[in-house]
Amino acid sequence: MLHVDVGSRTLAGNERWFLAHTLPKSEWKAELHLGAQGFRTYQPQIRKTIRHARQLKTVRGPLFPRYLFVILDLERDRWLSVRSTVGVASLFSSRDGRPVPVPVGIVESLIARSEDSLTRLDSGLVKGQQVRILTGPFVDFVGTLDRLNEAGRVRVLLEMMGTAVPLTLHRSALAPAA
Repeated sequence: MLHVDVGSRTLAGNERWFLAHTLPKSEWKAELHLGAQGFRTYQPQIRKTIRHARQLKTVRGPLFPRYLFVILDLERDRWLSVRSTVGVASLFSSRDGRPVPVPVGIVESLIARSEDSLTRLDSGLVKGQQVRILTGPFVDFVGTLDRLNEAGRVRVLLEMMGTAVPLTLHRSALAPAA
């Protein structure tokens, strides 16, 4: 699996970030084939829990399933070849077919929130905020953040059967609820 270091994700000249829509479960394949063509990519990842055959397993997965960020200079790069790359379905484009750049700062802020190639969504959490649990047996549950400590442990209150049930976990397992 090809992973580009953060230093090579800096933009130069007319380069901008663009969004590639991938085929189902083909984010890694698209990233590999785009990298083989010399394109620099970024795929934000999170740790998430999946359920299969009554078992829970924590794995790395894409933050945005079926999407991948690609650095392109539309004047210099052969961007039409991105659309025909193995694993890529299309580039996010305007009606005239020209790719639309991602607004400046969005990808950069995701990269800045990354730690060990995982994107952390837990910055800026405050007591009383609604949060979604990303990993463990309570994955996808939404609760109220009750307590944060310096060691990174949090207590979340989940509403179950008419009562608030406290759950203690690490803050990296949380994201603000949408």
